[in-house]
Amino acid sequence: PSMASDLSLSYSRMGFIGTGNFCGYLLGVLLSSRLVKRFDYRMVISSGVLLVGISMIVVGRANGFWLVLIAFFFTGIGSGCANVPVMGLVSQWFGSTLRGRAAGLMVSGIGLGIMITGILIPAVNNWAGSGQGWRTNWMILGGIVLTIAVLCSLLIRNRPEEMGLQVVDKVEAQGKQKHSQPVSTNSFVSKKRILLHLGWIYFIFGFSVVIYVTFVITTLINEHNFSEAGAGRFWIWFGFLGMFSGPIFGSLSDRIGRAPTLTLVYTLQGISHLLLALNPFPGSIYCSIALLAICVWSVPSIMAAAVGDYLGPLKAAAGFATLTLFFSVGQISGPSLAGVMAERSGSFSQAYLLAALLTGIGALSSLFLPRTSK
Repeated sequence: PSMASDLSLSYSRMGFIGTGNFCGYLLGVLLSSRLVKRFDYRMVISSGVLLVGISMIVVGRANGFWLVLIAFFFTGIGSGCANVPVMGLVSQWFGSTLRGRAAGLMVSGIGLGIMITGILIPAVNNWAGSGQGWRTNWMILGGIVLTIAVLCSLLIRNRPEEMGLQVVDKVEAQGKQKHSQPVSTNSFVSKKRILLHLGWIYFIFGFSVVIYVTFVITTLINEHNFSEAGAGRFWIWFGFLGMFSGPIFGSLSDRIGRAPTLTLVYTLQGISHLLLALNPFPGSIYCSIALLAICVWSVPSIMAAAVGDYLGPLKAAAGFATLTLFFSVGQISGPSLAGVMAERSGSFSQAYLLAALLTGIGALSSLFLPRTSK
């Protein structure tokens, strides 16, 4: 709010900034697999994170709408170029029996980031004062991201062979390493069909979960009489619990398979949406937030693992880029429709009911995925 006030940003201009970031992200996703083929994972990931850090600092120095719009566009490009290859990198290093756990540990950083920003941003705003805290926050966060870019460049390796290692996988009782192979498919058409199937499921995740995370704070304040501070504390707890979602359900998918785990996750998310929409008993809002948080970020990790299972390590990054396009369409269409529904009805309950319906469809769709590992 202070940034919008200081730069005289109307709601429409704020919307354009969000759209610019989304367009940049889509461009980054489209470019990512080609860039990985031309260069390598480490260079593309490090460069993407570097671009994000620089553009965040530019936002902190901006004095008008156009510079913010351009900076957010490049933030989106960097995010897309970093996110897709880093998820594809999992299949280069880990076999199918550990792929879900590894991807889950990676996405736990999302929850950590939410928790840190939930604590850091209000503290910096109070310290800076005079409505300029937003600039300090962008500069600090940009500096943190630049540091991460340097660490990525120093620490990331494209393949285990570069360090004289093998793909990490479970060891069978006989002491031989179990090497993973792509799930058997009869033709290019069947692989394409599987990718479209996964894309549909990932679209539902983008559509439904972004409705929740975009409007839950507004819902708590406007419809359930929470204070801003109280709603903010929920966001911190959401980030904390979210750190465990990827490791828990990613590991479970290694044990029982990607399809059953996705079915369970989408079922839990559907229940969470229903609880927030209907508020059927005292404490149901608390249950809703906890239930979604504990499983929310497991979906990207399971998707990254599933792409490696179905397509193999060499095509994992390109496959995940395709899935991310489906997710992105859901990400922009879900909140847009939810906002229109809330404006007409005066409540977000109908939007959460729609999200619950779609996650139920996602759970059923997951049941029909080909089996991977047990």
